[in-house]
Amino acid sequence: QVQLVESGGGSVETGGSLTLSCTASRYIYSSNCMGWFRQIPGKEREGVATMSTGAGFTYYAGSVEGRFTISRDRAKNAQYLQMTSLNRQDTDMYYCAAVNGQQGRLDCGKRLKSAAGFDYWGQGTQVSVSS
Repeated sequence: QVQLVESGGGSVETGGSLTLSCTASRYIYSSNCMGWFRQIPGKEREGVATMSTGAGFTYYAGSVEGRFTISRDRAKNAQYLQMTSLNRQDTDMYYCAAVNGQQGRLDCGKRLKSAAGFDYWGQGTQVSVSS
């Protein structure tokens, strides 16, 4: 079992930036798929960004493309989501996620479409953007 622990959420004004971090309890980022999702109460979890950790391919939701950047640090067992030009629509609970094993590396882009494609989840970190 893998545990993911997030940090870095908070409150910012419109146009501000935040970087979310997620650390895994063991090494999982050699050849895998990882991602970030967000969710407000009563709605489905929405894919924000995914990354094929071996090849380094990244995939983004249209609403965040050009503003958010997903990355990973294998040495630290960590993944990150750098968020810039934040707006009120980005206010959500953000979750990091990872796929068990290597099967996710080939269809990591498709897994952006559904939270069901991921096996491990962090506890969530709140991001609030005010005008």
